[in-house]
Amino acid sequence: MSEQSRRPRKPYRRPKKDPVRVLAFDALRAVDERDAYANLVLPPLLRKAREKGDFDTRDAALATELVYGTLRRQGTYDAVLAACVDRPLREVDPPVLDVLSLGVHQLLGTRIPSHAAVSATVELARVVLGDGRAKFVNAVLRKVAQDDLDGWLERVAPPYDEDAEDHLAVVHSHPRWVVSALWDSLGGGRAGIEDLLEADNERPEVTLVARPGRATTEELLREEAAVPGRWSPYAVRLTEGGEPGAVDAVREGRAGVQDEGSQLVALALANATLEGPDKRWLDGCAGPGGKAALLAALAAERGALLVASEKQPHRAGLVAKALDGNPGPYQVITADGTRPPWRAGSFDRVLVDVPCTGLGALRRRPEARWRRRPEDLDGFAPVQRALLTTALESVRVGGVVGYATCSPHLAETRAVVDDVLKQHRDTELIDARPLLADVPALGDGPDVQLWPHLHGTDAMYLALIRRTA
Repeated sequence: MSEQSRRPRKPYRRPKKDPVRVLAFDALRAVDERDAYANLVLPPLLRKAREKGDFDTRDAALATELVYGTLRRQGTYDAVLAACVDRPLREVDPPVLDVLSLGVHQLLGTRIPSHAAVSATVELARVVLGDGRAKFVNAVLRKVAQDDLDGWLERVAPPYDEDAEDHLAVVHSHPRWVVSALWDSLGGGRAGIEDLLEADNERPEVTLVARPGRATTEELLREEAAVPGRWSPYAVRLTEGGEPGAVDAVREGRAGVQDEGSQLVALALANATLEGPDKRWLDGCAGPGGKAALLAALAAERGALLVASEKQPHRAGLVAKALDGNPGPYQVITADGTRPPWRAGSFDRVLVDVPCTGLGALRRRPEARWRRRPEDLDGFAPVQRALLTTALESVRVGGVVGYATCSPHLAETRAVVDDVLKQHRDTELIDARPLLADVPALGDGPDVQLWPHLHGTDAMYLALIRRTA
């Protein structure tokens, strides 16, 4: 009998299930398999884990960081993994790639010690992938652990002077075409684009809106770690990642979660000077209802009616829920804004926050940067132009239209406005900047582009247009 055959075998050890990392893996799989959004998938998973008693606050915070951090830095981590795997990443099974990405984020994007990051990820691989593929995960992560993030970026990112856009894409984890589009919108300069891309990779604060007549900022500021908004008089920020669902006013619908850029768009339209009556307002693309709820409350203070129109029935239901309890008159209808059921010239103020690529909200939906393609712009363009055209036909002479989009891409902002106004000579652009008087760095006007790195908001765009004849 050989020495090897006499040696006792190691007893099989069951892998230890780590609820935090298993939940993070489940969330990433849902994002990949079902094209789900992390901000919709993660909360119910966390709620279920808390109900089972598996999670405390620190566990929930770690799971959230693992999911969002992995998604935000996916492009960078893919470049690192490509240098450590002996075949193209597209040939690696997606579940294995998700486990590897979670491991890389722990190694390069958190303060978790390297040995703990590798050990915990290999254990996760044993649970969700099996022992065989766990060995592959172990081998790859040990290669990754040989250097820190800066060291890896020097190795995998092309020099800036040779290919600036590709360098920025790898270092700041954005698709190259998105880097190019954002750079064009900013107007050039390395510092600005790097600040913007980095801001896209930061976790945004939760911002609440106190709906006028229903809640006050004073009430919301009594919440733990709550501070006033930067620009909107109705905004309150939860600076330590507070849970909005724990706020009484939010649960009761008197306040809501709404980015400050979104609030500013609604406020600018509401405060634009009108010629003539101010009794009927329209939100022509009202889902899911944040801007509509703020506009309805502002309209109620003036005795005006808001009509909130939404094409998709389930989104119209969300609008109705957001407006429930509004102190003044309102109406929620399900209608296609490009083929409206109302008569032309029926409204004094009209807002159209049009469907778009969402490139202005990459902080909140980091996976969107990897799903969008340049050709998506061609799909949105006709709808954006049709909605703005209808909005201009829906407002009376002397009334004002607000064209808004959560994208800074020039093809979705100025190009749309310029094209439509060429066909409507009976209009004029209003300088929107004085309506956001306390907000700095608004550009040359008359339209307004907000930025995460300059204003701490989503990259909302707004053009205000008056119908003159």
